[in-house]
Amino acid sequence: MGAATNIVWHEASVDRGARAQQRGHRSAILWFTGLSGSGKSSLANAVNAVLFERGLATYVLDGDNVRHGLCKDLGFSDADREENIRRIGEVAKLFLDAGVITLTAFVSPFQADRDRARALVAEGDFIEIYCAAELEVCEGRDPKGLYAKARAGVIKDFTGISSPYEAPLKPELRLNTGAMALEQSVALVIDYLETQGVLTAPSPT
Repeated sequence: MGAATNIVWHEASVDRGARAQQRGHRSAILWFTGLSGSGKSSLANAVNAVLFERGLATYVLDGDNVRHGLCKDLGFSDADREENIRRIGEVAKLFLDAGVITLTAFVSPFQADRDRARALVAEGDFIEIYCAAELEVCEGRDPKGLYAKARAGVIKDFTGISSPYEAPLKPELRLNTGAMALEQSVALVIDYLETQGVLTAPSPT
């Protein structure tokens, strides 16, 4: 099937700026990336809890959860991984337009795929957070038993074992989640959002 034709983009009656003024904060995409077991989901959900307690509009897009629905037709080949991240990037952009601070927790192993997701939005809207735990630490944790299965050849194309992970070149935040306490990582993310003005509404234009 080819791409859809005869479609026109319709402008919303309520824009992102109006939502920011009403809610008292900007929207942004917080893109957590790292190896399986690096703490992406734990950190994203912990940050989300802090933001929720402050009364902010937030939502976590988690890799496993999304593959239960939106991306359940995709496997883990390079092409499927690319399509998975393409879909997530588009969904995150919709949440951004809806005025929501969107936290995504995906391995997203390829730099080009993350760059394409970043390119969908304006500068400053995409905050890449690299959960930089070493492979040995992640494999030692192995919360889902995936590394053991990958080492045994049960899981093919597993990032860090039989498929590469391309670490971010210039992430907004690089956190050593292999050695750092979760609370410390959360505090650094919150501090970054505060210094970048995400947690306050922009001035009316």
